[in-house]
Amino acid sequence: MASLSLKQLGGGNRSAARLPGSRSRRPGSAPPSRVGFRVLASGDRAEPDLSVTVNGLDMPNPFVIGSGPPGTNYTVMKRAFDEGWGAVIAKTVSLEAEKVINVTPRYARLRAGVNGSAKGQIIGWENIELISDRPLETMLKEFKLLKDEYPDRILIASIMEEYNKAAWEELIDRVEQTGVDAIEINFSCPHGMPERKMGAAVGQDCALLEEVCGWINAKATVPVWAKMTPNITDITQPSRVALKSGCEGISAINTIMSVMGINLDTLRPEPCVEGYSTPGGYSSKAVHPIALAKVMSIAKMMKSEFDDKDHTLSAIGGVETGGDAAEFILLGADTVQVCTGVMMHGYGLVKKLCAELKDFMKMHNFSRIEDFRGASLQYFTTHTDLVQRQQEAIRQRKAVRKGLQSDKDWTGDGFVKESESMVSN
Repeated sequence: MASLSLKQLGGGNRSAARLPGSRSRRPGSAPPSRVGFRVLASGDRAEPDLSVTVNGLDMPNPFVIGSGPPGTNYTVMKRAFDEGWGAVIAKTVSLEAEKVINVTPRYARLRAGVNGSAKGQIIGWENIELISDRPLETMLKEFKLLKDEYPDRILIASIMEEYNKAAWEELIDRVEQTGVDAIEINFSCPHGMPERKMGAAVGQDCALLEEVCGWINAKATVPVWAKMTPNITDITQPSRVALKSGCEGISAINTIMSVMGINLDTLRPEPCVEGYSTPGGYSSKAVHPIALAKVMSIAKMMKSEFDDKDHTLSAIGGVETGGDAAEFILLGADTVQVCTGVMMHGYGLVKKLCAELKDFMKMHNFSRIEDFRGASLQYFTTHTDLVQRQQEAIRQRKAVRKGLQSDKDWTGDGFVKESESMVSN
């Protein structure tokens, strides 16, 4: 990709000015406005600036700990802040933690190469883990302790409840009292919780989603992100409903429903609990292309229908390198979440992500995230349009032949070269 200038991309700051009626964080503190993200310009143009501002809240970089084990208690969230993560989203909490009973083992991995090999690179990760099984009061005390110790760092609560307005209102009120900076609503957990009409059971039902989002946004006084499930035909439909119902942002994607595999020696599924298993959520590098497609669809919808710069997108799915993150930002993401990557590589991964993202920015002479956010979105179109574009290009090239125009042009002798002539990378 050729270097793109700021003028070419039209990358101005996304306003962080307070709007009338915007939600405040808590009494006695400077309230964040419920508006979109912007990127802070760097005084030193030679060194790319990764900092972003989210609803008036400053992050040193766009890398966010995704809700899950990396944000399950005070100790690990403190570690994330100390290592330099831009923000932390805690593991999802609900009012009645005693109903949450996890099993062990609850993870299974997929490696490149022969199924069951212990040597291949890990490319897939399945979990059958539920939301937090720790008492809500314990989690709330730890949220408050973290905000007291790290008042300038961004802590986001992830919450989930059953189909009960009063329960949602109580949970939001109790969570906000700890001083968290924003709330992410888990509408997307694919296993266990839907059995209680929670998680994906809401995210897959637009009528139910609209009603619950209405309850949430009538109560919440901090920015709200809706975390979407990929286990649906068109992810833009629930995303649109969430935004129209008052949510400021969309997080996508959560894990993909999966069966990791069958042990060919024991004939039992993985992860195996007392000889049995259940479908779970799939993550890690193998889901990255699927996540890119879902994020692209949401970003295009948001750009065409919500182009007021007050709605934001947090991308999730298989991020292990700065390049993975750059792809999401090029598709319009404001922040990038990492969960499984931390479980595999540790909290220090953020330093590698920041360094590699800066290297990408230097290569293209980008000084801020906003300089290239959404730059690649314009290159997605329909297959019909691709055909028309290629036909026009062929006409323009005239005598210059590149690729085959029709299936009748394939030959047996030149099959490999003819295949290569139509590969783009």
